Amino acid sequence: MERRQFIKNSIIASTGSLIIPSIVNGKLSASNVQLGIIGCGGRGTAVITSMSKNANVNIIAMADIFEDRLKAQHPVYNELNAAKGLPAIKPSNMYHGADSYRKLLQNKDVDAVLISSPCYTHPEFLEAAIQAGKHVYCEKPVAVDVVGVKRAQNAAKGITNKSITIGFQIRHASPYVEMVKRVHAGEIGEVINAQLYYLSSRNEKKELGIGNSDTEMKIRNHFHFRAMSGGILLDQGIHMLDVCNWALQDSPISALASGGRNLPDNFGDIWNHYQVIYKYPKNIHVTMQSTQVGNTFGDVCARFIGTKGIAEAHYSGGVFINGENKWDSGVARDESSVTAEQRAAGVFLSSLHDSDKNKGSSFIKSIETGKYINEVNQAAASTFTAILGRQAAEKNAEVSWKAMNEGNEKLDAGLNLNLFK
Repeated sequence: MERRQFIKNSIIASTGSLIIPSIVNGKLSASNVQLGIIGCGGRGTAVITSMSKNANVNIIAMADIFEDRLKAQHPVYNELNAAKGLPAIKPSNMYHGADSYRKLLQNKDVDAVLISSPCYTHPEFLEAAIQAGKHVYCEKPVAVDVVGVKRAQNAAKGITNKSITIGFQIRHASPYVEMVKRVHAGEIGEVINAQLYYLSSRNEKKELGIGNSDTEMKIRNHFHFRAMSGGILLDQGIHMLDVCNWALQDSPISALASGGRNLPDNFGDIWNHYQVIYKYPKNIHVTMQSTQVGNTFGDVCARFIGTKGIAEAHYSGGVFINGENKWDSGVARDESSVTAEQRAAGVFLSSLHDSDKNKGSSFIKSIETGKYINEVNQAAASTFTAILGRQAAEKNAEVSWKAMNEGNEKLDAGLNLNLFK
């Protein structure tokens, strides 16, 4: 698909809505949304916890390839339900093994599903959930390769009677929403270029006992493997790339990049540092630096430089505009500068303080009201943007959006899932 037509389709899909029905999946829209979770790790548990506390959901089913994960999170999810006067998850609704996601999706009582399994599973699980007629909240990225992104797009194409959302929660963080709104209103003038970075500490290896298979080792350490997580640009840097596409209302034409692997051991195969220069329409150039080094987490930032000012958003360093139209979100720029009175008043130290809450609530509200959302094309654009940067670095050459798209890259993790039947 040509880049501009892809962007046009994305805008149409992300802004569409339908007439509000009084019944959703045979249930009154005012009733609890019956929710299942696929992938019971840390991120999934964080999202479903926020969703349970801030939206009208009843967690009724859970699935994971590993039984120990089910047992560990079962009491956590039951406690969330109990706090709302809802029953515990039935043992019969707990599924484990390689086909556990299919078993959960066959449960006719499940209205919506949260897919928080490793990234390499997203296209397959998303496709299966859509085919099963479920509302879907799938974590980012859409996929780890070009073929996977296209598979997800094809699965979601034309779906208007279900909500399909992807976990780019920063688009729901109030400070970012207001900053981007002001950029779109021209308060920093014409955007000339942008600077993005995600400076992270390294993911630690999860040690397994003697006798575990290579496949289990890879799955439990999926962030360390390119074919399973996509690498750090798709796992972490993609958040700032999504903010950039959102603010610029476009996606890149091409990318030049470098990067490599500089690690103290030989575990895994991901690169741990990238430096990318993206070329966007209107001669806008964007630099992206993504690193995973050492044990110290650095900063995460998106900075847009315009003819009238600079808009700047950090995870924990404020969100503000300097220039002709100064503005500040109120998020503290430096924790040490927060007074006791401000702390008592609840001044926010993180610009993401309401992102998960707003994202999850928006998803559930769309189901309750029938104002369905389909974010797959929008999310696919950001996933393609990350893949474009990775390909440019690995090829050590300029790669165009068109060449990336036509290349149909497909990664293979080499897993033996028969071990988990």
